[in-house]
Amino acid sequence: MAGADQYPFEPIMNPYWSDIVQRLTPYVPGEQPRETGIIKLNTNENPYPPAPEVLAAISAATNADLRLYPDPAATSLREAIAVADGVAPAQVFVGNGSDEVLAHVFQALLKHDAPLLYPDITYSFYPVYCDLYGIDRVEIPLTADYRIDLADYDRRNGGIIFPNPNAPTGTALPRAQIESLLQLNTQSVVVVDEAYVAFGAETLAPLVTRYPNLLVVRTLSKSLSLAGLRVGYALGDAGLLEALERVKGSFNSYPLDRLALAGATAAMRCREYYDAANRQVMASREKLVAALGALGFEVLPSAANFVFARHPGHAGAALQQALRARNVLVRHFAKPRIADFLRITIGTEDQCAALVAALNDVLG
Repeated sequence: MAGADQYPFEPIMNPYWSDIVQRLTPYVPGEQPRETGIIKLNTNENPYPPAPEVLAAISAATNADLRLYPDPAATSLREAIAVADGVAPAQVFVGNGSDEVLAHVFQALLKHDAPLLYPDITYSFYPVYCDLYGIDRVEIPLTADYRIDLADYDRRNGGIIFPNPNAPTGTALPRAQIESLLQLNTQSVVVVDEAYVAFGAETLAPLVTRYPNLLVVRTLSKSLSLAGLRVGYALGDAGLLEALERVKGSFNSYPLDRLALAGATAAMRCREYYDAANRQVMASREKLVAALGALGFEVLPSAANFVFARHPGHAGAALQQALRARNVLVRHFAKPRIADFLRITIGTEDQCAALVAALNDVLG
């Protein structure tokens, strides 16, 4: 998940480009530094390594079978996900990271005559996909305290999508509130992006069997320490997933390679290991929130593996640059209402301590 930076290059008018490409403003990922010694708290990666069983499974899959195509149905992985999330394998769809899954969702389920609804401050891939697929949308403002108010979504729509917890704010909605929305909004799909749900929010996985218009999207990048493997999935009614399969089959029959399938399947069976690691992330988050508060920061309540914070005496962009000069990377979004906020990934205890030390130096 990310925020709403602008594409850093000037528009290029090339006569060979299609018209839609001329008008696109692509998503910009967080900086991936090449130099060493950087404390990287800008892209919400898990600070702890994958489970040993995951690395062993990937190593075991590195053999002569790489000459063969992988299972296009990802059968073993879907079965492992089904067991972990308490659904049937037929209710699981997998893809090359949750971004690819979301791309298929936008194209297959969210392009209708009525507009798509999503928050005005949220994952910035949503407007990119709308532009790419020609989807009309309405951005619903967050409340004054940067929360999603689902009452604002009780209007004509061709679909609703939001992360829970939201990103980049980190605030979460309880399951009961989202279920109330599902009971009211029965004529279109409600997509809940649960990229960060394992860090303190309530999953909607138990509801996918009861609500045929609910789709839950997940990633293995955050809570399962596999950002480098690129695996995402969706949980939902088989009718919804058939639409995703049609788009996938028209785009890429083999989105997950053999190593990704092996590692992801093993990861889904190592929940005790990852639950412990994620509890440590949450404990570090609470310590960091207290430390930032002592430095005068306003920190939004977070149920994610990051915090969203601003200092009343310092501009967000200036703070980001000052930290970058001290080899600490955090994320800043130059967007109205949140331009003074920084999104800070929760690192290890040592990384969080280094961040606080750098901020003490910056703030004097």
